[in-house]
Amino acid sequence: MLEQETNPTISKSTGLPRKRFYRARAHSNPLSDSHFPVPISPSHVDYSLHYPHFFPPADQVNCSKKIQFADIGCGFGGLLISLSTLFPEVLMIGMELRDKVTEYVKERILALRVSNPGQYQNISVVRTNSMKYIPNYFEKGQLTKMFFLFPDPHFKEKNHRRRVISPHLLDEYAYVLGVGGIIYTITDVEELGDWMRSCLENHPMFEALTKEELEADPVVKLLSSATEEGQKVARNGGQTFQAVFRRIVPTS
Repeated sequence: MLEQETNPTISKSTGLPRKRFYRARAHSNPLSDSHFPVPISPSHVDYSLHYPHFFPPADQVNCSKKIQFADIGCGFGGLLISLSTLFPEVLMIGMELRDKVTEYVKERILALRVSNPGQYQNISVVRTNSMKYIPNYFEKGQLTKMFFLFPDPHFKEKNHRRRVISPHLLDEYAYVLGVGGIIYTITDVEELGDWMRSCLENHPMFEALTKEELEADPVVKLLSSATEEGQKVARNGGQTFQAVFRRIVPTS
């Protein structure tokens, strides 16, 4: 309690970190060189640092749980926090390039664990560049869900190679997604929405979910409401454009 009173970055009323102390640019250049530790392979990811409740250090080798959900460019962590209580036994991680935003999400998760004993133990965040290091974190077929919510549109054509959904990156995502795994995308930029849908439609290892499947999936409802960006779009009466696709075995 004393720490909250003396630390201006922590809200006295909620015990959660205040966003204004962790503000950063809306997006970062994914092609620039950043300096942070990267595991040399998925087996080198230290789960005990991210999920101590599930991985006491001494027992880590004996635990078979693995991360199943990845929120790429997780922002301030709103989706992770919503998913955490919806899937309390599923391990999930946010991957964020901006250092201040990553630090905010870490502090937010730690504060939620303290104020809600037994909850939010299944979520974590890591500062990394997911356009470069996805295979360093996940094994083949490990993931069941990947999220790309309100990514940087990179409007200029010369910068389209920086987009987080692209034909060559979908090859990597298909590798780490198990058959039946789902990619969720949403944006408020129509041209980017068309781009992401087109990339997925033209990839042989993905197929669109049907209207009935979308309506039955509780996660779809969170895409536009769980994140800060989605809430901002809703407040301004903006449109959103979703593309939700399943990983399949390509037909020969």
